[in-house]
Amino acid sequence: MPRKIVVLDTTLRDGEQAPGCSMNIQEKLEMAKQLERLGVDIIEAGFPVTSPEDFQAVQQVAQTIKNATVTGLSRAVRGDIDRAYEALRVAENPMLHIVIATSDIHLQHKLKMSRQQMLEKMSSAIAYAKTLCPLVQFSAEDAFRSDPAFLLEVLNEAIRQGATSLSIPDTVGYATAAEVQQLVSYLNENLINRQSVRLAIHCHNDLGQAVANTLMAVSAGADQIECTINGIGERAGNTSLEETVMALHTRKAFYQCECGIKTKQLYRTSKLLSTITGIGVAPNKPVVGANAFAHEAGIHQHGILNNRATYEIMSPSDIGIPESRVVLGKHSGRHAFIERLTELGYSIHEKEMDAAFEKFKQLADRKKNITDRDLEALIGPFAISIPETYTLDAFVINSGTIISATAVVKLIRDGIAYEQVARGEGPIDAAYKAIDQIVNNGYHLDNYSIQAITDGEDALGEAIVQIRKEDDIVTGRGLSTDILEASIKAYINAINKTLIS
Repeated sequence: MPRKIVVLDTTLRDGEQAPGCSMNIQEKLEMAKQLERLGVDIIEAGFPVTSPEDFQAVQQVAQTIKNATVTGLSRAVRGDIDRAYEALRVAENPMLHIVIATSDIHLQHKLKMSRQQMLEKMSSAIAYAKTLCPLVQFSAEDAFRSDPAFLLEVLNEAIRQGATSLSIPDTVGYATAAEVQQLVSYLNENLINRQSVRLAIHCHNDLGQAVANTLMAVSAGADQIECTINGIGERAGNTSLEETVMALHTRKAFYQCECGIKTKQLYRTSKLLSTITGIGVAPNKPVVGANAFAHEAGIHQHGILNNRATYEIMSPSDIGIPESRVVLGKHSGRHAFIERLTELGYSIHEKEMDAAFEKFKQLADRKKNITDRDLEALIGPFAISIPETYTLDAFVINSGTIISATAVVKLIRDGIAYEQVARGEGPIDAAYKAIDQIVNNGYHLDNYSIQAITDGEDALGEAIVQIRKEDDIVTGRGLSTDILEASIKAYINAINKTLIS
């Protein structure tokens, strides 16, 4: 019988710490719901003590999620633990997660503690956490640069104090697969009451080894993997959930393991995260990249036409990639629209469905045929409920090689129209300056990109913008067959996010 591997997803905590990947509370909540649909066992929702917003996000996720354990990170400090438990106590199945470093370099230069001081601090923290919550995980930060004998001493003390799971993070992505195998095997053989605790692996990707090291840990006997969607995370990122899960799924006979992840939700989860953060995946990224199932070389195409297994070890349908077939047009009704979204696995509220159907009809007036890729692009924003404080009513742009770009933009807020005109270095710059004159919220454009996300002359264009005020960076997304309209909508979307109280 295959061994069950527990999956902890830390997209909302470790992943969100990556530059440009910050999410507001509503975005975290929508991402958590999708992670629940994906079938992850544990959702790490945040670090509650860091800010009131992070506390609220963890609390709302804890209130909403019913089919997964919800955890929040704490340092080995009573105030952190109290704050985390206050946020998590409303969860169906809460877990406190306590972390402290065990490597000498961290003890000396960051914590400024002796090994004995650290051991006492950790022991006291876990004992206290155990009085609040039956599930307590301990993570030994920088485990792979720690003295193995001391690490074992620390982990055994954590077990004595009631820890139910132990994580050994490769915090800086330093370990090799051979070292992972050696340490996991050593701990498996020497931990006290080994069968009473889960042993977890948490890898970073600084040397591109995170997925390989995680899989090696599983082979060596680890019970739990800790990952993020699209591998997002600090520096070079974390272990990619979709790559690790599909390796276990595709090579099940080799690993003799299984997990509860619903693989047909992987593509959709990846797309949702890209929509939220505005950060797409590389075309050649394994599993969810645009080229993962593309074949250009003639010899490959010949093999694929005869038998897909010649060059594909996974099926696109295994991860939920929809077929790009024409199913809808401007004469299609609401029922057909909802039915196709359901077939694609989307579930949105009635109010958002009304708005999505209206957008679909508008798109159908511009495009003759609507493909599944069009629908996925269209429905993305409606999976995240962002109140539209400002809406675009109209715009006029004049631009050329012999005239200055000029934009007139009219926005609606609370039923009142606001209109401004501005000049800029180009049509988009002019439009954004006109919007700034209306909104005047102190944010400025930090990054801008646009790409075609569907095929053909009438392809949908997706604009992604990031706006900044001091250290606060907000991402906006806009979609249209008109790239100027997409760009304006993206800017307005970002502005509306800044106005969420």
